[in-house]
Amino acid sequence: MMLNNKIALKLSLSFALALIIFSIIISGVFLVLFKQYTVDLHKTQLQNYAQSLAQSLSTGRRYNGMGYGAHLYFSSEIMGYNVWIVDENMNVITPRNMQHHKMMHANYTFSELPPNASEVIREVFQDKTVFSEGFSDVLSQLTLTVGVPIKDANGKVWGAVLLHSPVEGTTDGIYQGLMILGISIILALIIVLALAILFSYFFTKPLTKMKSVAMQLAEGNYQAKCNIKQKDEVGELANVMDLLAGRLDEASKESLKLEQMRKDFVSNISHELRTPVTVIRGSLEALCDKIITDPKQIDEYHLQMLNEAKFLQRLVGDLLDLSRLQNPDFAIEKQELNLNDVISDVVRSARQIAKNKNVSINIDLKNPNLKIFGDYGRLRQMFLIILDNAIKFSFENNKVDVLAKNDTIIIRDYGIGINEKDLPHIFDRFYKTHGEHNKVGTGLGLAIAKQIAERHNIELIAQNNFDGGAKFIFKIPLK
Repeated sequence: MMLNNKIALKLSLSFALALIIFSIIISGVFLVLFKQYTVDLHKTQLQNYAQSLAQSLSTGRRYNGMGYGAHLYFSSEIMGYNVWIVDENMNVITPRNMQHHKMMHANYTFSELPPNASEVIREVFQDKTVFSEGFSDVLSQLTLTVGVPIKDANGKVWGAVLLHSPVEGTTDGIYQGLMILGISIILALIIVLALAILFSYFFTKPLTKMKSVAMQLAEGNYQAKCNIKQKDEVGELANVMDLLAGRLDEASKESLKLEQMRKDFVSNISHELRTPVTVIRGSLEALCDKIITDPKQIDEYHLQMLNEAKFLQRLVGDLLDLSRLQNPDFAIEKQELNLNDVISDVVRSARQIAKNKNVSINIDLKNPNLKIFGDYGRLRQMFLIILDNAIKFSFENNKVDVLAKNDTIIIRDYGIGINEKDLPHIFDRFYKTHGEHNKVGTGLGLAIAKQIAERHNIELIAQNNFDGGAKFIFKIPLK
């Protein structure tokens, strides 16, 4: 909740600050536009009135039943305009010195011309309608002066109508506009704060959940998931966290698996070493204590100890081979070679092993160009392990087939096959099937064959044949 409150406060302040800045900008624009609108409206009114008066003076007609003096008096006293009719020399033309009309209000007096009158009059006598802006001495109020030419029947400018008036209503209008704008800003701030709190709740809810998941991951619970389905950056972050949790879970399981494999390895190697060491020690103790005195039995004990020593030597050799092959820094000597030569060499050696069970080995090499870049000795070791295994699990007076076609080599037997529950584990270290056919062995042969295959990018697969027996398939990456 503390996280929610902090984010809500930050969002609210951000929205409020943005709204205040926006309001200041809008207020400035409003003041400029409103003032300009008021000035333009006043200009239009002055221009229309001045043009109407100039037209009346030009045609010599009376203005709404009033004389010019009365009309000037009405404009000045009632409408608040200062009105002058001047000639080109800036002399004020009064109704008395007009030749065409008589003054109706003799008490009308003319005020002094505005300060900028000379320039306005000069442009008016160039047949232009001229505006001039200034400020009055009182309260610096904006004033407008408009000059309109008076023409005779021939179109010649003989006088100018000057109207001078303050622009009223701008201050009151601006004040009212600012009041409306201020009330609108306050209402907008209230709405923004409410929306910010609401949005922050929906925004921080997934963040709070992701924080909880992150804490669980830190504590080692890699099963924790965010399960947030949003099509935005927050959703993408949640998906990445779920992916990370999955990877950590896999790594944890792999670590546990490796630890279990280490324990199994220590247990298996201890078990494998215990038996031959116990046999050798027992035999030596019997010989040293003179318990066995019969020369024939002594020879049997010596032979038994020799066999157990050979088993230990083979076990240590297999462990060293497996350790080297599993080490990526261990380099094997590769060169271009033809697998047909390797297979033929292996078959010749395996036939000597197969004589004990009268098992024949049939070889069919359909691809004469099985070239690969590899280590001859290690590849020979790999094929010999598989062939020895096939002979071991074959029935007497049976056969083993070695087939090579395209990029595939198959070694199959017609023996008892592989139990389905053992099939996924036969390449594991020290994994041995139980039965009469597998009493002798370290449980490392197939693991070594698998490692040699992987070091040569060869895919090695074990399967059962539907008509009995097992087969090992080698997918060769041909050069």
